Amino acid sequence: MADRRLQVFHTVARVMSFTKAAEILHMTQPAVTFQIKQLEDAFNTRLFDRTHNKITLTEAGRVVYDYAEQILESYAKMANDVKELTGDITGALVIGASTTIAEYMLPRLLGVFKKQFPDVTLRLQVGNTDAIVSMVENNLLDLGIVEAPVYNKNLEVITCRLDELVVIVPPNHPLAAFDSIKPEQLTQYPFILREEGSGTRVVIDEYMRNAGMNFIDFDIVMELGSPESVKMAVESEVGVAITSRTTLSKEIKLNTLKAIPLKPPLMRPFSHVRQRHKFRHRAVAQLLEFAEEYCKEQARNEGFIIPDDASSN
Repeated sequence: MADRRLQVFHTVARVMSFTKAAEILHMTQPAVTFQIKQLEDAFNTRLFDRTHNKITLTEAGRVVYDYAEQILESYAKMANDVKELTGDITGALVIGASTTIAEYMLPRLLGVFKKQFPDVTLRLQVGNTDAIVSMVENNLLDLGIVEAPVYNKNLEVITCRLDELVVIVPPNHPLAAFDSIKPEQLTQYPFILREEGSGTRVVIDEYMRNAGMNFIDFDIVMELGSPESVKMAVESEVGVAITSRTTLSKEIKLNTLKAIPLKPPLMRPFSHVRQRHKFRHRAVAQLLEFAEEYCKEQARNEGFIIPDDASSN
């Protein structure tokens, strides 16, 4: 019901890119351009300056953007209040998740949620932790779920469960005989690391620094962009790595990898992240409540109990 031209304009102005806006809105770029042109024709003025593949808001564009923020938020509140009266839980939610969570935790969670709330449309964006936090900061996601600590005080961060990171090696590797491994033992072998911006890498880096070490001490032979690629490289005996125990159920069952705890253990939070002051419509609130309970249940099953008031900030 809210003016589609205004929604498209607001998205373009937020990301300052017709191409990115088209991806977010699941539209073609010409369709986005057409909607903007229609709005500019309605106001009889340009809303964007376009120079050298870069766009900026004109003075009129800044005015329209400020009003668009208020109008779209008021519309969301109106729709939410009506749904409160009717008891309906509907709408579209855009969720972002870092790679480990998106691949190994979210499919089951979202599947159960969708069965309970079939009228809610879910869209998932996947990226590393830095990318997901950035999208939440820029108001491109209703909810982010990440695997590393978040320190932005403008964001609401709620820890829902803990995850253990373990050393993985082939079953015939010399380290496979150990019950636990000290970080300095890993410097003796080729080491496989996640890419820059990965939550896993951030947590490992902090752990090593607390042990008086850094990545310079390691023989890093690969930097890879997903847990699956890291596991495949270790299975192929390229090197050893540290990864989430959450990702390893198949490999442990098939005995293609050995998972060994670090000493001291390495734990990290899985957290929900959202704009602290963003209006939360009913579908988002329901998803948050559902996800928190789901995560706590999984944590209890694995023996990692999170206090009810747990929060990163």
